[in-house]
Amino acid sequence: MLFSPMQLGSMELPNRLVMAPLTRIRAGKQGIPGPLLAEHYRQRASLGLIVSEGTYPSRAGQGFPGQPGLVTEEQLKGWSAVTSAVHAEGGRIFAQVMHAGRVTHEDTNGGHPVVAPSAIAIEGQTRTYEGKKDFPVPHAPATEELAGIVQEFVQASRNAIAAGFDGVELHGANGYLLHEFLAAGANTREDGYGGSPAKRARFVIEVTRAVVAAIGAQRVGIRLSPEHNVQGTLELDPADVQETYGILVDALAPLDLAYLSLLHKDPASALVQDLRARFNGPFLLNTGFGVITTRDEAISLVADGLADAVVVGRPAIANPDLVRRWREDLPLNEPDAATFYGPDARGYTDYPSYQN
Repeated sequence: MLFSPMQLGSMELPNRLVMAPLTRIRAGKQGIPGPLLAEHYRQRASLGLIVSEGTYPSRAGQGFPGQPGLVTEEQLKGWSAVTSAVHAEGGRIFAQVMHAGRVTHEDTNGGHPVVAPSAIAIEGQTRTYEGKKDFPVPHAPATEELAGIVQEFVQASRNAIAAGFDGVELHGANGYLLHEFLAAGANTREDGYGGSPAKRARFVIEVTRAVVAAIGAQRVGIRLSPEHNVQGTLELDPADVQETYGILVDALAPLDLAYLSLLHKDPASALVQDLRARFNGPFLLNTGFGVITTRDEAISLVADGLADAVVVGRPAIANPDLVRRWREDLPLNEPDAATFYGPDARGYTDYPSYQN
């Protein structure tokens, strides 16, 4: 079943393998996707769906040096070349819209204030254009400022469609802005956007509804990672997690989104399968951030009915022809972690396809 077609939004996918959004920081200081990115994504067009690396909706939302954006005309022109290359190979590609929230620094985002639900800094350091720096204490936007951030997501999503993407994935996972609103440890607000599970879910719901109104539900997916506990965004109370994400997914389900993509280490857990049942739509599953998904696991996840499609990262990095290799059970290239992040083609577009 992993290699059978499925309907996702208004598209039919030829298989149920989805390329995970993968930060690769190869867009330069101006965040402009160039020919290198176009070739990278083109090579992987046989995957059922490609989700782009996280792209910032505003300079304030930029998390990493070399990260691409969905803001300037030059960036959109670059993305147009990427989407055209993927479509010429018969592929489908969504843009992941990612606001880094507090996971950034003013030396990375052009001097813009770092924003987060609450003025709580992450412990540790981040890489900036000026070298490693301590994470700053972020600015907690006043209630009336939040509508402007919602509009950043809306405009970026419109820009993505204008650049030829088939849709967008809202990044509500891995400790970035939307996830920060959901987590009690990162969100200590006392207005209508914090304090209870329903209030913490409110901002994510408003962003999703606004993007759906702008580009259509069938062009919108969302990625969540309950209990992932990375980058200081901790969710350690199982009852709170269940209530928060249950409220969130109950609000998203009537929107008829293209899909819900969930990152969780235990795909058969009561939490994961409850959220899938509540969503009652195309359900994508990514079983590990630090663990490589294997062929056998991916096949089982779909065959056992735990997910409709499987999201994979490192196997797709190292094997541009992953669909063929897994379908025919061929040997795999091994990913080279030393080249995951960098400015050039090494470890990016030079992994070979399988030769008979």
